[in-house]
Amino acid sequence: MKTIGVLFGGKSVEHEVSVITGVQVMENLNKDYCVVPIYVKKDGQWLGGESLKDFKSFKNQDFSQAYPVYFKAGIPSLFHLQKQKGGLLKGDQLVEEERKIDCIINALHGTNGEDGSMQGLLEQWSVAYTGCQVPGSVLGMDKVLMKERFSHCGIQQVAYTWFKARDWKENRGQVLEKIKEIGYPLMVKPSTLGSSIGISKVKEEKDLEAAVDLALSYDKKVVIEHAVDQLRELNISVLGANGSYDLSPIEEPKSLNDLLTFDEKYIHANNKAGEKTSGKGGRNIVVPEADVLEAIHTMARSAMDAIDGAGVVRIDFMMEGDQVYLNEINTQPGSMAFYLWEEAGLSFKDLLDRIIETAEEKKREKDQIIYSYESNLFQRSGFGSKL
Repeated sequence: MKTIGVLFGGKSVEHEVSVITGVQVMENLNKDYCVVPIYVKKDGQWLGGESLKDFKSFKNQDFSQAYPVYFKAGIPSLFHLQKQKGGLLKGDQLVEEERKIDCIINALHGTNGEDGSMQGLLEQWSVAYTGCQVPGSVLGMDKVLMKERFSHCGIQQVAYTWFKARDWKENRGQVLEKIKEIGYPLMVKPSTLGSSIGISKVKEEKDLEAAVDLALSYDKKVVIEHAVDQLRELNISVLGANGSYDLSPIEEPKSLNDLLTFDEKYIHANNKAGEKTSGKGGRNIVVPEADVLEAIHTMARSAMDAIDGAGVVRIDFMMEGDQVYLNEINTQPGSMAFYLWEEAGLSFKDLLDRIIETAEEKKREKDQIIYSYESNLFQRSGFGSKL
């Protein structure tokens, strides 16, 4: 029986979203797996224990039955200290318990979980893990790097510019000139956040400063984009790796606002975990015209190739008239985008099986790479000499 660790929570403003995804994953994993929860608290502490499979633990913030867990570099196991009673002549002792992990399902969202930092930690752990590896995670999380990469690959995007906090402080005039070239209305976004947090639509210059200050309160880099008029947003999920991809049906999220808000994404759109609803924040599966469908499919595959994506992602597109623009790629989408795959006849359970298989395939590829080189350099160098 394979042991699957589910990693969720995290030091991120998307902590609660990750908890929902993590619990959904644990509830839907194949019963043939042994499921091990790994919860990262907002302060960065790692916890384990069966009580973490119950969503009530998080609603009530009751972690009394959980315990600290940790890993050791190079060992694909989870460890914790357990108290054992000693004999007549010995007191209670702390004994290290080890649990071998075959694969980690990374259900973290946002900073410190989706941005390459946790992926680097998992690499040091030498364990198979789901989702993109370090380079793809970095590119997928940082909107500036993402846009520069997609631009290099010839993927169509709306006009944009970006700047750092110090540019806004020291060279605001130059920044404003670049923004004027794009023209109003604008979208103002933190570079490395998701879930619509810190994002504003700015229709007039008088509202720009407040929007930039909001974005800079979440990140040191800000992206300014042309705001598509008469916006249609279309989302698709891609599953696979190494150029072999399956594409989900396409959804058109519904919003009563110019911008789909955090609440619409995660509260109004989900009466229960992942349940599709109609109305505000609801989902609508659509079949675009043939040329639009072809453009979305081509750009989705190109985006995955551009970041060397793996596992399941969601890619968001914008339409203005008959023009299709790639907005962004979400390398660890909320709820693993299972609702889109159910429309294609793939159950949540089977989707999780697929992403675990992809993670194991990527781990086998990495294990074949040579990481050492026998140079005998120590024997050929004197102590303290210049190399």
